[in-house]
Amino acid sequence: MTQSLVTPTQTPLLGLSLSELTEWVQQQGQPAYRGKQLYQWIYQKGAKSLADITVFSKQWREEIKHFPIGRSAIHYRSVAPDKTVKYLLQLSDGNIIETVGIPSHKRLTVCVSSQVGCPMACDFCATGKGGFTRNLEAYEIIDQVLTVQEDFERRVSHIVFMGMGEPLLNTKNVLAAVRSLNQDVGIGQRNITISTVGIRDRIRQLAEHKLQVTLAVSLHASNQRLREHLIPSAKSYPLGDLIADCREYVNLTKRRISFEYVMLTGFNDLPDHAKELAKNLRGFQCHVNLIPYNPISEVDYQRPTGEDINAFVNALEEKHIAVSVRYSRGLEADAACGQLRASRVSGVGE
Repeated sequence: MTQSLVTPTQTPLLGLSLSELTEWVQQQGQPAYRGKQLYQWIYQKGAKSLADITVFSKQWREEIKHFPIGRSAIHYRSVAPDKTVKYLLQLSDGNIIETVGIPSHKRLTVCVSSQVGCPMACDFCATGKGGFTRNLEAYEIIDQVLTVQEDFERRVSHIVFMGMGEPLLNTKNVLAAVRSLNQDVGIGQRNITISTVGIRDRIRQLAEHKLQVTLAVSLHASNQRLREHLIPSAKSYPLGDLIADCREYVNLTKRRISFEYVMLTGFNDLPDHAKELAKNLRGFQCHVNLIPYNPISEVDYQRPTGEDINAFVNALEEKHIAVSVRYSRGLEADAACGQLRASRVSGVGE
């Protein structure tokens, strides 16, 4: 599937607020009420181009059609038996990013990317193996949510920044996207989760914004030695410092932190690891999400057995740590974390 790409010559309009869009239409010599029309067509009607907005005169549409809204093209779409849908979206510069729509009876969750690739190079992650290209702009993040919403033909209820990239290395655009997703698209902040592997000083900076979002911190190890093996940046940001910053975040925001923990057979999934993890996390408001590993071809880690997972859960619960197991959706369609782009990106343009 190929589509012609148009390189924007102007800043895209997606991500602008109602007042900003009203100011924009007035700069184009139009009355202020056109701003509300433009706002509705961008955020509610899914306009891909200003030429699509039929409430505008043909003459004005012709004059402004070169201004981009900021929507991407669906390069590839993969549907798993559980109805999870993974998208490869082609950006205006030709780069490809992953987005996942995860439906359930009452929810539609979108897993969004914040970067093209990822610089963190975590040992078990397909995205990290592919390297880093650039940060996503705010409109490119918002577009992912609108794309899923339109494709499913139902409202998105939850957003997780758990796709490609490290959100706290793109804080400016992530926060701008959160503002728009909350105020313009209408998704409550409490239904938005920002996930990070841990960037020094950035957790404190996020706390200072006093958002109602959920912070999810990817630990994946119960001690510094194991974490350094999995996450290169852990060498400069030790586990003890990260946990201390997380405790401060909870004190400042009064919001519970979720800790993500990918379970790797024989490496970090033993009951002794669980006890060590519990010792690190005791005494403040948090929750552990255990994630059985999603295999990728580049590394030899294995997915733990159900028995090993249950033993780990029991060891945490004995220490009064809140825990749940999150089984990734979309495995059959390479739609779990970091899988699809690695297998398809070489086919771009075919």
